[in-house]
Order: sequence, then structure tokens, then C-alpha cells
Amino acid sequence: MSWRRYLPVALVAFVAALAAVLVARLWLAPSPPVESEVHSLLHQRLTLDAAQQKRIHALETAFAARRAALEADMRADNQRLAAAIAAEHGYGPKVAQAVDRSHQVMGQLQKETLQHMFAMRAVLRPDQATQFDAAVVRALTQPAR
Repeated sequence: MSWRRYLPVALVAFVAALAAVLVARLWLAPSPPVESEVHSLLHQRLTLDAAQQKRIHALETAFAARRAALEADMRADNQRLAAAIAAEHGYGPKVAQAVDRSHQVMGQLQKETLQHMFAMRAVLRPDQATQFDAAVVRALTQPAR
């Protein structure tokens, strides 16, 4: 008999948890990265000729290796930051140095990503470049979800 009293409470708790997950997915989920928007445009919506596909593929292969190296640097920077925090237990000179180093590598990745995007843009015909530019602007200016 007592389980009947708790059944509505359990049902309401379940529905509330489900609603919270839905709200989090809709409003708090990160926007797709600019690279995803541009990648989708390049490989699904633009009609690239064989020469363009070959050049874009070569650019993407080269950039993937460079990006992996910079991401490995960022992971190492995070380890150095963690060690500095463990050593100083506050915002001391080692923590500040680790943060500055981390920002330097993040900035380098952003710069090289933009250089990569402009290199891919240079492969496109003018009509394709217009669509590419619009996709980049849209991805960079869409409101956060």
C-alpha cells in the first residue's frame, strides 16, 4: 500500500529529470564548431571538381597533423597548469606562467585554423567562395545556445 503513495512522487521526479535533460540539450549544448559548418559546406553542399577535392584533401590532411600537434601541446599545458595549481594552491607565478603558455598555444591554433580556412577558400571558384564566406560568418555570429 505504501508504494502507491510514492509512485506519483517517483513519476514526477522522473518527468522533471527528463525535462532537465531536454532543456540542457536544447539551451546549453555547444554550437557546432565553425570547422563543422565549413566542412559540411565543402563536402556536402558545394560541387567541387576533382582538382578542388584533391587540393582540399591535401590541405585537410596537412592541417589535421598540425592541429593534433597543437592539441597535444594544449594537453601538456593543462598538465603543467594542474601541477602549478597543486604546488601553489592559488594564483601564483607558476600558475600565471602556465595560463599564459596555454593561451599562447590556443592562440596559435586559432591563427593556424584561420590560415587553413583561407587556404581552402583560395581553392574555390568565386561563386563557391561567396557561399563559403557566408557559412563562416554565419557560424561565427550565431547566438550561443
